[in-house]
Amino acid sequence: MERIAYITTLAGYIHLLLSGERVMGVGEASGMFPIDSDRVDYRTDMLDQFSTLIADRGYPWQIRDILPKVLTAGQDAGYLTKTGAKLLDPSGKLRAGIPMAPPEGDAGTGMVATNSVDACTGNGSAGTSIFSMVVLEKNLSRLYKDIDMVTTPSGRPVAMVHCNNGTSELDAWMRMFSQIIQCTGAEVSSGELYGKLFNDSLRGDADCGGVLLYNYISGEPVTGLTDGRPLLVRRQDSKLSLSNFMRSQIYSVMASLAVGMRILTGEQVWIKRLTGHGGLFKIPGVAQRYLAAAMNVPVTVMKTAGEGGPYGMAILAAYLRKKDEMTLEHYLQNEVFCGVEGSTVEPEPADVEGFARYLTAYCGGLPLEHCAVTCVK
Repeated sequence: MERIAYITTLAGYIHLLLSGERVMGVGEASGMFPIDSDRVDYRTDMLDQFSTLIADRGYPWQIRDILPKVLTAGQDAGYLTKTGAKLLDPSGKLRAGIPMAPPEGDAGTGMVATNSVDACTGNGSAGTSIFSMVVLEKNLSRLYKDIDMVTTPSGRPVAMVHCNNGTSELDAWMRMFSQIIQCTGAEVSSGELYGKLFNDSLRGDADCGGVLLYNYISGEPVTGLTDGRPLLVRRQDSKLSLSNFMRSQIYSVMASLAVGMRILTGEQVWIKRLTGHGGLFKIPGVAQRYLAAAMNVPVTVMKTAGEGGPYGMAILAAYLRKKDEMTLEHYLQNEVFCGVEGSTVEPEPADVEGFARYLTAYCGGLPLEHCAVTCVK
């Protein structure tokens, strides 16, 4: 601890190597230390508290001195140096002097890439893990251990629910289905298999007919699991069918997220839309429809959403030329995404009711998952 010169993140470190500047975008900085969204800087009360708590340790540094400077989207974050240019292009063709945007990580760039930086909007990413990020109109009333508070690249408060388990268990079952098909002498591509089975799930019951799946490859803090054991559970009179099985597989990816999002419901957070992105949404209209039911909000999927973080960072860099003319929110809405193709699915009442029944049964069965973790070694 005595030898700390400064602290940063990977995004901040790369930016330092390229520009020589110890700065950071506010969204990335919010993951290091709590941010005051009104001042768009670190919370002074918590900086003071931290300093008081370590005062008797005799460290040769102060917390304010080792944190990077906080910048918002569009602010000057330095220029590419000759040393930085050489790191990117050892041939020497890339020239120094290129202006640089404040560095942001996956969270901030993901919000930008999905046009989810305005209040009451959010995005949901579903791949090997699943998370949602909702831009708040005001801060939550208190601290919640299952909610990470971060910010947009312009400093708005954001509530993030992150779940460790996403599509890994679903993918494992799909690999087995592919092996079954191969045993019959037939061939099917991965894309075709996912497409057919995802679409077949639409024929299933809205509550999956009593078929419950737990996709816990690893622990899941949102539901109190320190480890995971994938489980398929059903009553003997449940409606076991391929369509119900597949629907339950996709529901299970969203179930823990839905549990965490209940906190925002209790805080009366209004969400006007979520933007879905990630591998789960590659099949049009299926997971998108189920997420709309799980969150009970409209869900949009855009073609550009799959571009992810690098696309979002490129947009933030382009915004440097527009910062004096408009806000980041206006820039994204009217200049970047105004002509982008996409589809929006409204939650269907029957699906909302069906997912609610599924989630009630899912939460009721969580002791089975705890038992499996204890008993299956």
